[in-house]
Amino acid sequence: MAVQQNKVSKSRRNNRRAHDALVAANPNECSNCGELKRPHHVCASCGHYADREVVAMADDVDLDEDAA
Repeated sequence: MAVQQNKVSKSRRNNRRAHDALVAANPNECSNCGELKRPHHVCASCGHYADREVVAMADDVDLDEDAA
């Protein structure tokens, strides 16, 4: 089992952990549909990126009760 050489003070320990805090997300508004999206990513709701459609989004699919 490892044994510490010297005691690490609370101040030194907490200074080391000062950069471990979580950062809040930074969502941007989609220029096409107005939904919130991650920056530099394709919009999940409309499939647009930089004012052009990158991913063709499928329309709503009606499933029969038998198929489900």
